[in-house]
Amino acid sequence: MNYTMQNFLSFLGKVKKLLPLTACLLLVSFIPMKETKTTKAGLKMQEFVINISKYARSFDADFILIPQNGAELAFEKLNPNGKKNTAYLNAIDGIAVEDLFYNQKLKTDMYRLKMFQKIQSDKKVLVSDFISDPKTVEIVEEINKQEGFLFLPRTASNEHYKEIPGAVPNENAENIIALKDAKNYLYLLNAENFKTKAKYLNAIAATNYDVVVIDLFYDEVPLSAKEVESVRTKANGGKRLVISYINIGAAENWRYYWNGNWILNDPVWIKKKYAGYADEFYVQFWHADWQKIIYGNEQSYVKKIVDSGFDGAFLDNVEAFYFLYNN
Repeated sequence: MNYTMQNFLSFLGKVKKLLPLTACLLLVSFIPMKETKTTKAGLKMQEFVINISKYARSFDADFILIPQNGAELAFEKLNPNGKKNTAYLNAIDGIAVEDLFYNQKLKTDMYRLKMFQKIQSDKKVLVSDFISDPKTVEIVEEINKQEGFLFLPRTASNEHYKEIPGAVPNENAENIIALKDAKNYLYLLNAENFKTKAKYLNAIAATNYDVVVIDLFYDEVPLSAKEVESVRTKANGGKRLVISYINIGAAENWRYYWNGNWILNDPVWIKKKYAGYADEFYVQFWHADWQKIIYGNEQSYVKKIVDSGFDGAFLDNVEAFYFLYNN
């Protein structure tokens, strides 16, 4: 997502022919307040991720964190042209991104690519593009290879991460101990194609992916440490990393923590509907009640992930800092 000023300038370019100069200037005058809200929220998200990392690593010093999207967070004051944010980068092991080279068509998002090119010397970059034209999959795969990014293509039937692709890019039998060693990854968030837990776990175990990102829960019950261990070995015998998905920027009304009486703005930190996902709501993630749900205590989501023996957590919706105040 191209955030803040870049989005506004693009919008202004489209309307400047339709509006008088005074109207355009009036629009510009409103930007500082909006920028300030977004930037302040971004700083709070940086702090949130850092604190999650500290908590998880108090149990497992090698616990892996992979935030998805929100690449601006890797920089001080969210400025991609400024210095890297060392504290944030030390708290994470990689950054995932969706639709970097293909978004409805084959087109590189240069704004985000430049950020990831700056980051990749420090952290692994994991790309997942939803590609509607199968003929372009090899093209996008080659682009990612040249950039040194891990790549997971999603074709028409796999937009919502519910399939295991047949081919494994850069398949290998190496033991993957750290994310930096990985040459490919699987993101299998939705288990609806698997009628039983056994079939689900067996299907994952039968693959040779170096990293698998899956949900903590199957049928609303957390996977046990034994079940997580059962998929930690690749079919070819090599060891891999098993990472748990967690949504830290939006509340999901099917999760164990959801109170059936909750509605938008009640509690006050449930702030905005998530466009395209009727069961999700952006939250004021800095609110103490939400952070208590996510980390810091025995009943928290992150502690459940640790207790189930996962190697790390995949943090979704870190870009909530932007979407709380922008469309």
